[in-house]
Amino acid sequence: MGADPSRSIDPAELPTTISRYLTAHTARDTAAALATLAPDATVTDEGRTHRGHAEIEQWLTGAAGAYTYTTEVLGAQRTDTDHWTVTQRLEGDFPGGVVDLRFRFSLGGGLIERLVIEV
Repeated sequence: MGADPSRSIDPAELPTTISRYLTAHTARDTAAALATLAPDATVTDEGRTHRGHAEIEQWLTGAAGAYTYTTEVLGAQRTDTDHWTVTQRLEGDFPGGVVDLRFRFSLGGGLIERLVIEV
């Protein structure tokens, strides 16, 4: 097996687009979050893929906004210039109360083209 090409980085080294998305998502600022996404972006969360701004907006205002929670960035990794992973701990009133999630970002043209959120 080959070594994982990812390398850990300081979260302050994340691309501005990713930092802006995470801030907007936590603040539930849908317009600001959408501004970081390519028009044909996809977001996969809980096994469901949302395509384009209209579906992602519904996800952001619906399921993603259904609970109250706090977030803490636990770490970040850079795979290459277009692929980044951020691990966040969420604590709140959702089932289980605490979860560490990996946000896997794919960038293109300065915007997020794909985001996969998984445990």
